[in-house]
Amino acid sequence: MPDRLYLDHAATTPMTAAARAAMAHGIDLWANPSSPHQEGRAARAALEQARGAIGRAYGWEREVLLTSGASESLAIALGRAIVTRQLVSAVEHDAAIRAASDAAATVPVGADGIVDCAALEAALTAEAGARALVCVQWCNSETGVRQPIAAIARIVHAAGGLLLVDAAQMPSSAELADHADFVALSAHKRGGPPGIGALLVRDLATLRPTGGQERGYRPGTENLPATLGYAAALAEPEPDHVGLRARLDDAIRRSGGYVVAEVSPRHPAIASYRLPGTPASAQLIRLDLAGIAVSAGSACASGSLKPSHVLRAMGWDEEATRAVIRVSFGRTTSAADVDRFIVAWRDLARAVRSLAA
Repeated sequence: MPDRLYLDHAATTPMTAAARAAMAHGIDLWANPSSPHQEGRAARAALEQARGAIGRAYGWEREVLLTSGASESLAIALGRAIVTRQLVSAVEHDAAIRAASDAAATVPVGADGIVDCAALEAALTAEAGARALVCVQWCNSETGVRQPIAAIARIVHAAGGLLLVDAAQMPSSAELADHADFVALSAHKRGGPPGIGALLVRDLATLRPTGGQERGYRPGTENLPATLGYAAALAEPEPDHVGLRARLDDAIRRSGGYVVAEVSPRHPAIASYRLPGTPASAQLIRLDLAGIAVSAGSACASGSLKPSHVLRAMGWDEEATRAVIRVSFGRTTSAADVDRFIVAWRDLARAVRSLAA
């Protein structure tokens, strides 16, 4: 549908041409990578080459376990890390919250969406001798707020804990290699295929094995085509959207809207906006009719009528949370696309003001 404008890339983004081509090559290598014959060895060689490429994209020289995506990666780390307690930030993705132990402690955030490091340190030192796994989403999937991973890692490691970073929304970067013990990744956020991701593991001795494939940590035949597609997508550079988001932020403010976490460090391709007096559901319908696809937050939760737990943790009241939408950019998003959204937003804001008059 060429007249449609897609601005929901944080939910999923189209596969790159290189990823599609790599998947086609993977389909041609149809043998089971665990088979000992020539065909199996060829498949294994391609799989390991792709695994290495995924790790190198993140500067990771340790273990790369292939999974079905970030949700499974989080579940593996939270379910099998060898620790005595768990702490998760109050603004984690629903997948992390579901995977965390019922006894997991919640670390609060400030009004800016940033983890309260003093509260984290206090929580870690509250139980002497306990080894904790701390789960933090590097970039929040609703607000785009980026956490200070290096500072958080210093606090966690000083207390003898382990740090699990959900980096599904972040482009490949070597920054995590110096700080995280586990990293959850997902291909379909980065231009790769759905159904494939990875769990980066600093030390396999900190994770309970289950047997089977993936060094005995994730049983099941490896998805070779998807793995090759993922590696190919990571090899392609991603654009810097700082200018586009600044353009949109400014237009939203001028049109009577509110930029969520405006003063916080944010991912340049993810932002949330509030139009007072207009439920997100009404905004989504109006924009969809105008040919524009956005969302009301994380794709895993946007279909729910519940208020955003992320915004509630940041101190927002329930009514305000229900008027927030998320706009996210992809590789092909242009200034013309942003301008088209701005026109639609302004029309929507004028309509709201007219009804209120």
